[in-house]
Amino acid sequence: MKKNLAIGTDIGGSHITCAAVDLVSGKILRDTVSERAVDNKAQASAIISIWAEALSEALSKISFEDVKGIGFAMPGPFDYVKGISYIRGVAKYENLYGFNISYAISKTLGVPGDFLVRFMNDASSFAVGEAWAGSASKVNSSLSITLGTGFGSAFIRNRIPIVDGPDVPKLGCVYHLPYKDGIADDTFSTRGLLGKYKNLKGKELSGVKELAALAPSDKAVADLFTEFGDGLGLFLAPWLKRFGAEMLVIGGNISYAYNIFGDALEKRLKEENCNSKVAISKLKEDAAIIGSAYLLDDGFWKSVQHALPLM
Repeated sequence: MKKNLAIGTDIGGSHITCAAVDLVSGKILRDTVSERAVDNKAQASAIISIWAEALSEALSKISFEDVKGIGFAMPGPFDYVKGISYIRGVAKYENLYGFNISYAISKTLGVPGDFLVRFMNDASSFAVGEAWAGSASKVNSSLSITLGTGFGSAFIRNRIPIVDGPDVPKLGCVYHLPYKDGIADDTFSTRGLLGKYKNLKGKELSGVKELAALAPSDKAVADLFTEFGDGLGLFLAPWLKRFGAEMLVIGGNISYAYNIFGDALEKRLKEENCNSKVAISKLKEDAAIIGSAYLLDDGFWKSVQHALPLM
């Protein structure tokens, strides 16, 4: 038995995407990709059933004997060591509160007792994926951020998330840090950008893609993105320098508008004497799948043990 494959699983707010990943090359086996829409307000049994259905489809396309286990990129709060969800107060997956996801998935799939099911924070999984097989694969230290519904982030050194110590903020992420009248997540997110547009124009838009489409013909919108990029650079520069990050990797839906805010971001980083290079995520939505599959690599699993309880 080669045991050279793992199932990487990205749990989004309203979907599950999973696929087999080669643990040697870090590549996704494309014909194994399986996706399902998920009602995040459904009962726990219904959610687990949909997740298991997607996982079963991916597993059916490969030899089970070659699979080392399943890795999950999960949003928090979550006990990433025991596999128990503590999500509450965010209007998604609340019915999973207190559920042992590891046991429920294993039981529903009917896998042997020694079949491995492991978990890591979704932002950390994205960053690990980029460090293993993506835009940060050629550097030792990086900060990967996702700009979308929320402001995800993870500091990585030698492919391992760094979640404590003097070089990183508390919890190893930046969304909760003070910024202006609130926290960073209030500004560097879809909610932040669309909120500023509404304050400016009195109109609501469906998403950042719609907002970005207005930038070429509306200077006020272009200025919003310039302000966003400049502010992001000013906010991140001290942490990039403190951590010694060689690379800043940017993903998430807002990254698709990088051509509008990127110059302002890079200019601000230079003005702050920050030498980190900036790269857009190569892997996009695949990063979390690849990063979660890497949990089944023995060396990585041993090294990441310290970080998991603090995520």
